[in-house]
Amino acid sequence: LSRSSRQMILFYCFNAVLRSASTTSTGGRIKTFEIYRFDPEKPNAKPYLQKYDVNLDACGNMVLDALIKIKNDMDATLTFRRSCREGICGSCAMNIAGENTLACICKIDEDTSKSTKIYPLPHMFVVKDLIPDMNLFYAQYASIQPWLQKKTKINLGEKQLYQTPNERDKLDGLYECILCACCSTSCPSYWWNADKYLGPAVLMQAYRWIIDSRDDYPEKRLERMQDGFSAFKCHTILNCTKTCPKHLDPARAIGKIKMLLTGLSAKPKPVPAPANF
Repeated sequence: LSRSSRQMILFYCFNAVLRSASTTSTGGRIKTFEIYRFDPEKPNAKPYLQKYDVNLDACGNMVLDALIKIKNDMDATLTFRRSCREGICGSCAMNIAGENTLACICKIDEDTSKSTKIYPLPHMFVVKDLIPDMNLFYAQYASIQPWLQKKTKINLGEKQLYQTPNERDKLDGLYECILCACCSTSCPSYWWNADKYLGPAVLMQAYRWIIDSRDDYPEKRLERMQDGFSAFKCHTILNCTKTCPKHLDPARAIGKIKMLLTGLSAKPKPVPAPANF
């Protein structure tokens, strides 16, 4: 055998030993993590939970710290997304101990008498291990056309678009969404109707552009949701608001959209810009 072939065989043998031994640590406070493993590209592969024992005295405080330690020191085949480690990018969204959240801001449960189970976001196709397929989610986000639309031509960068402080305040609690999909994948309506129902995250972003005083096409935005699924499939279960790691309220935004769609409310007319603006 060539040197590269021997190295490849050793690599696979090493990882097989790790898998069968459940990767244990000794000494200190040992916390067990049960992590969802699945590689759909392997023939006849089935999902399973793999146990990893992590010494909390040699690990950071967050679940993402534990995942990185496992990947670096125990099992390089473990696959997950992560980037900012500050709760800003939304990459490390997953289901931890039964709740959708961000691994980078979720503290490790230090009770070593019980294990912590980690799964990918529920009811989504799995690319590998803890990585869900976000293609449908991003396509739905693109469908709401998330950018300002004006009836008059503007030259970008020439001057600001006028907006009063009160008009600007209406965007608070909406623009902060990081599109992690924690809320949408906690919603039973989205689980069963993801192909038709836009879901909490996308609807909240739709409302962000509908209510923006600088946008000139709220009617067209609402017209695209005039069906029984896009918005009205929300049954106000409130899982979305409960699970949001940024403490936003998607359910409220969806309620506002329903009021606009049914004519119970209307978007206020924008305050005209001063003559010297």
